[in-house]
Amino acid sequence: MKIDFGATAVDYAKHRAGFPSSLFNKLSEYGIGLPGQNIVDLGTGTGTLARGFAKRGAYAIGIDPSVSLLEQAKQLSDSAQIKVDYRVASAENTELPDASADVVTAGQCWHWFDRPQAVKEITRILRANGLIAIAHFDWIPLKGNVVEATEQLIQAHNPAWNLAGGNGLYPQWLQDIGEGGFRDIRTFSYDVFVSYTHEDWRGRIRASAGVGASLTPDKVEKFDQELAQLLETKYPTPILQVHHRVWAAIAKSPQP
Repeated sequence: MKIDFGATAVDYAKHRAGFPSSLFNKLSEYGIGLPGQNIVDLGTGTGTLARGFAKRGAYAIGIDPSVSLLEQAKQLSDSAQIKVDYRVASAENTELPDASADVVTAGQCWHWFDRPQAVKEITRILRANGLIAIAHFDWIPLKGNVVEATEQLIQAHNPAWNLAGGNGLYPQWLQDIGEGGFRDIRTFSYDVFVSYTHEDWRGRIRASAGVGASLTPDKVEKFDQELAQLLETKYPTPILQVHHRVWAAIAKSPQP
């Protein structure tokens, strides 16, 4: 299944709310996102993490291979009057100087990387005692909830999509950074409920890997109509409270 989030960049920018402000508060307790820090955000997409750090006084570089996602990121930054340095590059080859970052972050994207290569590159660009933070903000399917019903519909329209049934926890990523020599690995997670109108939830799902980033436009349209019908029938309340989980892993750069 070929994934191209650039194909759904407009929905992505409008409907993918990005990380809650509570995550930035929590990360700051671990020394991440402090004023004056040089932060490199890999797989930045529409820049939600990079903007959040810049808003709090960090110097943020947002890196992504998708030109169309970065165009949306720039528009969002300009309208919020937040300065972020967006660059077209990959997590595996950032083209940044050695030992130039205090912090490297990756939000909602670690699974798309060549992970061993990304670990090497992060090690190269981090300063001594620099920090890495891998973060996720996932919807959580539970029996009978709107997420479970939505995932079942995605699978019906796109049998190749294999990301259903997640629990928002990523032990494998701890292995990736542990094997890369990162130290003092710590994790945290907590649950939040996010309010969506029907229209916003449909937009959020169109901007997902299983729909807008992998289906043809006519199939996206057909899916979207069926989702609208499902919401109207089974979840008629005008504002949906959608269960999400925030998870993060934090570690210190390997000893030189």
